[in-house]
Amino acid sequence: MKKIEAIIQPFKLEDVKAALKKAGVDGLTISEVRGHGREKGHTEIYRGQEYEVQEIPRLKLELVVPAAQVDEVVAAIIEGARTGKIGDGKIFVSEVSQAIRIRNGDAGEAAL
Repeated sequence: MKKIEAIIQPFKLEDVKAALKKAGVDGLTISEVRGHGREKGHTEIYRGQEYEVQEIPRLKLELVVPAAQVDEVVAAIIEGARTGKIGDGKIFVSEVSQAIRIRNGDAGEAAL
């Protein structure tokens, strides 16, 4: 099993969810996060004052999938999230040693 974490732009969420649904992914966790990469934030003007905003709002998607499905899921996230501009986000894939469904005790891929 693999855990996929993706940091995406908030306005691309519906596109990514649609692409994941086509790939057969049912469940994911979505968190609102803030940060920056190469874009290094931006400046905004509020009540005549200029402010530098260094942390940009993003969404973090987390999902655990069978190892055989990783390439398809990563491709779906890329398809849905890509704009071709700086700040599109990142995808991280890591190993999951165990998963357990609390409701009935299913373990391993059966818990997914």
